[in-house]
Amino acid sequence: MPEASAALKSAIDQLSAVETIGDPRDARRIFFDFRAALTRGDIRAAEKIDTRWVVNAWVKQGILLGFRLGELTEMPDGDVLSFVDKDTFPARRLTLADRIRLVPGGSSIREGAYVAPSVICMPPMFINVGAYVDEGSMIDSHALVGSCAQIGKRVHLSAAAQVGGVLEPINAAPVVVEDDVLIGGNCGVYEGTLVRARAVLGAGTILTRSTPLYDLVRGEIYRASAEQPLEVPENAVVVPGSRAVKKGNGKSDEWNLSLYTPVIVKYRDDKTERGIELEDWLR
Repeated sequence: MPEASAALKSAIDQLSAVETIGDPRDARRIFFDFRAALTRGDIRAAEKIDTRWVVNAWVKQGILLGFRLGELTEMPDGDVLSFVDKDTFPARRLTLADRIRLVPGGSSIREGAYVAPSVICMPPMFINVGAYVDEGSMIDSHALVGSCAQIGKRVHLSAAAQVGGVLEPINAAPVVVEDDVLIGGNCGVYEGTLVRARAVLGAGTILTRSTPLYDLVRGEIYRASAEQPLEVPENAVVVPGSRAVKKGNGKSDEWNLSLYTPVIVKYRDDKTERGIELEDWLR
C-alpha cells in the first residue's frame, strides 16, 4: 500500500473507532482527502489479488464516516432541480479533462465514485459513492451502479440493469463485474455476486446469494456459501430459467409451480461474439 494510502487508512481507522469525534473540522479534512482519493481511483473498496477479490473494509468505513460527518444541505442544480443530501457526498461536476461522456438527460455520479476516462454514461443513470467503473465501459439508460460495486473494463450495463451496492456490513464483498462482461437489459446483480470476465447475462437475469446457478454445459450447480459469494464462471452465457417445485402444494397438479433460477446454456463462442460486439467508434 502506498504511504499516502496507509496514512489515510490509519486516520480513517482511528476516527471510525471513536464514539465522539473531538475535532469535526479536522475529521472532515481527512474525509475530504479520502473522498478525493476514491474519486481518483487511488483507493477502492475491493481489489483483485491474483484471482481473488479482497475487500478493503477500511474504505467502507471511510464512506460511512462521511455520512456520519455530513450535514443536510440544499444542493441546487440549475434553476429547476434541487436536492437535499449530506454535504459530504455531492454530485460530481465533470469537465473535459475527465474524458467521460455524460450524455444530457438526468444522470448523476456521486463524489467518491471512480469513473475512468472513455466511460459512456447514457441518461438517466446513477453511479453511487465507492463504485469503480473502469475504461471503455458503458452505463446505459436507467442503469444503476451501487455503492462500492466494482465494474471492469469494456463492460456494457444495458438499459435498466441494476448492479447492487454492498456498503454494509463493511466486511462483505461488493458486487464485482470483471472485464468484457455484457449485462443485458433489466438484469439484477446483487449481494456480492462475482461475475467473471467475458460472461454474458441475458436480459432479465437475476443473481443473488440465495439463487443457485445451474450449468447445463458442465453439469454443475453453483451456490454462494457463508464465505464465498455466488460466482458466474468466465465466458458463461446465462439466461433466466425455472425449476419445478418438488415439495408441498407446489408439486401438485393443481398448483404446478416452478421457481426462477438462472441457467448457463453455453460458453462464449464466435456466434456469441458477433451478437454482442460493441462498436469502438462509440468510445
